[in-house]
Amino acid sequence: MDDTRWLSPAELRAWLAYVAATTLLDGALDRQLQRESGMPHAYYLILAMLSDAHEHTLRMSELAAATQSSQSRLSHAVTRLERKGWVCRRPCPDDRRSTFCTLTEEGYAALRAAAPGHVRTVRENLFDALSPEQVTQLEEIARAMLGRLTRDPEAVPLPGVCPDRQA
Repeated sequence: MDDTRWLSPAELRAWLAYVAATTLLDGALDRQLQRESGMPHAYYLILAMLSDAHEHTLRMSELAAATQSSQSRLSHAVTRLERKGWVCRRPCPDDRRSTFCTLTEEGYAALRAAAPGHVRTVRENLFDALSPEQVTQLEEIARAMLGRLTRDPEAVPLPGVCPDRQA
C-alpha cells in the first residue's frame, strides 16, 4: 500500500519556486564573486566562517560542518586557499587526528575586499524584493527547516558571511 504524502498543488508550486529561486541565487552569488573577486562562493564561505571563529581558527571538521562540505571537498578547497596564502593549516597539539585551519591576514583582506560586492548581490537579489515582514517570515521558515535538518531549532548555518557587518 502506497502511503506517500504527495505534495498538494500549493505545496508543489511553493517547492518549485523555492528550488528555482535558490538555484538562481546561488548562481548569481557565484558569478558575482568569480567576476569581482576571483573566488567561488564556496571559498568565500570558508573565509567567512573562519573570520567569525575565535582567533580566526577552526578544526577542519568544524569548518566542514559550518560550510556543509565533505571533508574531502573542504580539504581540496583549503589546499587551493593555502596556495593563495589566504589560510594555513597546522596540526592540533591535543589530537593528532585533527587539523586546524586559520585565516591569514591576506585571506581576511581578500574577504573584506569581496564582502561589499557579495552583500550587494544578496541585497539586490533577495532582501530588496522583500518587505520587513517577509524578512521575518523568511527567517522563521529557514529556522523551521534548519530545526528539521539539524535537529537544532536555533541552528543558523552561516553565523556571519561578511566581516565588520552591521547587525
